[in-house]
Amino acid sequence: MSHRSTALPGGLLALAIGAFGIGLTEFVIMGLLPQVAADFAVSESAAGWLISGYALSVAIGGVALTAAVTRLRRKHVLLGLMVLFIAGNLLSALAGDYATMLAGRIVAALCHGAFFGIGAVVAAGLVPPARRAGAVALMFTGLTIANVLGVPFGTFLGQHFGWRATFWAITGIGLVALVGLALLVPGRGPATEAAPTGGLRGELRAFTRPQVWFSLVVTVLGFGGMFGAFTYIAYTLTEVSGFATATVPWLLVLFGFGLFVGNLAGGRAADASLSRTLVTVLAVLTAVLVGFTLAAGSPALTVVSLVLMGAFGFATVPPLQMRIMKYAHHAPTLASGANIAAFNVGNALGAWIGGLAISAGLGFTAPIWAGAGLTLLGLAVLLVAERHARRSTAGASPTRELVDAAA
Repeated sequence: MSHRSTALPGGLLALAIGAFGIGLTEFVIMGLLPQVAADFAVSESAAGWLISGYALSVAIGGVALTAAVTRLRRKHVLLGLMVLFIAGNLLSALAGDYATMLAGRIVAALCHGAFFGIGAVVAAGLVPPARRAGAVALMFTGLTIANVLGVPFGTFLGQHFGWRATFWAITGIGLVALVGLALLVPGRGPATEAAPTGGLRGELRAFTRPQVWFSLVVTVLGFGGMFGAFTYIAYTLTEVSGFATATVPWLLVLFGFGLFVGNLAGGRAADASLSRTLVTVLAVLTAVLVGFTLAAGSPALTVVSLVLMGAFGFATVPPLQMRIMKYAHHAPTLASGANIAAFNVGNALGAWIGGLAISAGLGFTAPIWAGAGLTLLGLAVLLVAERHARRSTAGASPTRELVDAAA
């Protein structure tokens, strides 16, 4: 009797370390803003551009930078992106003024979308087809751990050694990831070589497929709903649920634990059935958000809702990423990067709608209601997309289906 090896490729560990460093760069600044603002003598709103400027740079870099490197070997691209990441954080650590600090953030952010977009394609190519969503989830595990540890880690270092120490530490993590990628990710093979798509023109051809656009819209709405609810969660926890401000970081750790578990579970489930997993997760996430709004007055139920929101919110990530790669067929690289940008567009959309709801005087549970509405809309788009996909499959020839499956 033969036994299938369950050993994971070392390249997945290197990708996860890179994802951890990039995620840490994104989240850690939230705990450092007061110190950075005081050090550079800028207002809180100006310091906030270190977050929003980063997010904008992620959205741009996820598409533009990925498009620029489609003809290059993916391993070489990942190494170059990690060098860019190291340079950006080194610039932040050495920044003598606010403008230099913002430039460092923008440089580091440029690699974010492209790294996760290309890294997802590489991770999926390192394992057999039946384990691809799980491999993508393992890479994103680095991001979820960064979410859990980012703010406490940055706050601790900032309080004891100054905020620059945090960026020196992240630069060191980038160096470790760079070495890991160089040694553990194979230099040859379909996973890491440039895809034979005809360059940028071939990659852009993927966007002529309706399912690629369906996937992008589902990502914006489905994930944006969860993030919109999360953006103002501190106000919900303190003003509605009655928690003390000092307990909020610990509650966010529980939320991060939900992210971690949901990410891995979503990847495993998507390997079994991609479509069923995505429909189920978005439906349950909508129900969780509605339940959260109704139970927000109860501290105990709020804790449960917070963990479930994190779990089902991030359980969408591996299947959303796999869906667009599936329908991009032979040209998944740029589509994958575009989906990373779509996650960030969803973040901005959810936060904007949640802010409008609060400004309209609807209370601090209004962003969660708005998030539930966005997620429900994403589910509706997904159901339309799946119906369209079934019709297209029914009309396709068996030979074409076999060719696509082999590819």
